[in-house]
Amino acid sequence: MARDKAILALEDGSVFFGESFGALGETTGEVVFNTSMVGYQEILTDPSYKGQMVTMTYPHIGNYGVNAEDTESRRPFVEGFIVREYSEHFSNYRANQSLHDYLQRNNIVGISGVDTRGITRRLRELGCLKGVISTTDLDPKRLVKKAKESPGLAGRDLVKEVTCAAPFDWKDALHPEWMSQKKPKRRFKVVVYDFGVKFNILRNLTGRGCKVVVVPASTSAERVLALRPDGVFLSNGPGDPEVLSYAVENTQKLLGKVPIMGICLGHQIMGLAFGGKTYKLKFGHHGGNHPVQNLSTKSVEITPQNHNFAVDMQSIKNRSIEMTHLNLNDDTCEGLRHKHLPAFSVQYHPESSPGPHDSGYLFEQFVKSMTSF
Repeated sequence: MARDKAILALEDGSVFFGESFGALGETTGEVVFNTSMVGYQEILTDPSYKGQMVTMTYPHIGNYGVNAEDTESRRPFVEGFIVREYSEHFSNYRANQSLHDYLQRNNIVGISGVDTRGITRRLRELGCLKGVISTTDLDPKRLVKKAKESPGLAGRDLVKEVTCAAPFDWKDALHPEWMSQKKPKRRFKVVVYDFGVKFNILRNLTGRGCKVVVVPASTSAERVLALRPDGVFLSNGPGDPEVLSYAVENTQKLLGKVPIMGICLGHQIMGLAFGGKTYKLKFGHHGGNHPVQNLSTKSVEITPQNHNFAVDMQSIKNRSIEMTHLNLNDDTCEGLRHKHLPAFSVQYHPESSPGPHDSGYLFEQFVKSMTSF
């Protein structure tokens, strides 16, 4: 099938010519690369990618289509999708539509036929770059100018663009892989702050006997405590954590009053609530193959990650806070806990969507903290 022409232009002046798939139009965002070999549907629907365009390093994308079960949120949140080779034909017994049709229906602009290896090398050398994908304006100089003038992630509150509008009870059925298991008895009530939560986080909590109530990101600590939760969960999400003063203040008010667990952005918010600072990584961590060491057991977990900011451990002066997990690629902080209060967090994604499945024990740890509180 003939495709429209498309251009990806980066703020450093580099331009990549390719073909369009998905929606026609123009989109801007900060360009990152993801090293996962599978799981593009979970990646597309991760709200943490709001404000970003994703380059897949694996070259062949779209070959197993899209299905109704593997979405991680209500819709795709990526600003654009960049692949080496888009597969026109898909084959999978679970698929019900092509990736092209899915992106088109959700107004996501994609580009294929570009040198994703060259793009990734450029991002590793120069850091994350703002970019624009266009099928309507094919003037390279003009597109580079648009990329330079587009907003980055720093200083932006993108959480307000992905969070839910009102509280709701999570009643989704268990994931198909758990359907054969006995439905667990609901023992705990967990309030989940929706900073851009992924559905499999909610499934993991439900699958471990939790009644889950999801609340908007700006919900006050007082309103959360009025729900009488057994635990509070700080979810993943997009953007710069240091602009989320409301989330940090609410977390500080909840510390010691209820067990708390955080993932990804929730981890960064926890670090800020502990008195620390965060900083922007050169090109972030995005993919399903990041080695992380559990400092207590000395075991190494292979983890899925998606974040552009990290907690600066040197900025945390409270001696009651300790680092629990370490990234073995760049020595960044991957986990925190309070020594005396039931509060801990990890930077990576133990809900494993897309895989691997090394870190599910952290949900058990959260349940244990609610049992003993």
